Amino acid sequence: MKEIVLDTETTGISVKEGHRIVEIGCIELDNLIPTNKKFHCYLNPERKVSEKAYEVHGYSDDFLSTQKKFKEVAKEFLNFIEGKKLIIHNAEFDISHLNHELKIIGEKKLTNEIVDTLVLARDKFPGSSISLDSLCKRFRIDNSKRSKHTALIDCDLLAKIYINLIDQKEPTLDFLKKDEKSQILDNSNIIYYKKVIKPSDKELKNHKDFLKKNLNKNYFN
Repeated sequence: MKEIVLDTETTGISVKEGHRIVEIGCIELDNLIPTNKKFHCYLNPERKVSEKAYEVHGYSDDFLSTQKKFKEVAKEFLNFIEGKKLIIHNAEFDISHLNHELKIIGEKKLTNEIVDTLVLARDKFPGSSISLDSLCKRFRIDNSKRSKHTALIDCDLLAKIYINLIDQKEPTLDFLKKDEKSQILDNSNIIYYKKVIKPSDKELKNHKDFLKKNLNKNYFN
């Protein structure tokens, strides 16, 4: 099953105030394992970045003015995510901005199935902080590279958080050579746990009864 971990950075919070996307990052997962397929672009938002947004991602108006416009990358982006589930932290924000960009160029809204990891985290840890940084700390994921909010770094962290949130922490076995595997997946910071299933009282009793009945039997002859 292929999924897309997605993140955007913008000029500001609200599309109602005309804010636009300045960066899109996507990482493809295949059965929860990151593949070597990524989509990433910086965008010319055709407007100024708000001071608060600049503090978050650090992309200046001068830098963004030299980048492609959304209409120039829209087809490639839509082809990349077509038919795949989208994994997003605070999906309402990213989807509203993406649909706004699509509306501007006359395209239809996204219809992909969406998993909002913010909702998953809220249900799993009610009352706790569920920011990306807080979840990295909870799951012992190294987020030291995240000095600024950048789409691909956030996607990489979110992929690891998502795996932990859905309790799928046993890695898929593969037999790639080390140099081949390093090109596809760097999972050195993913913490995998194995659930311990304790026997019930009935199972313990049955085990004791079995030992009593068979204690004197020699099964090695």
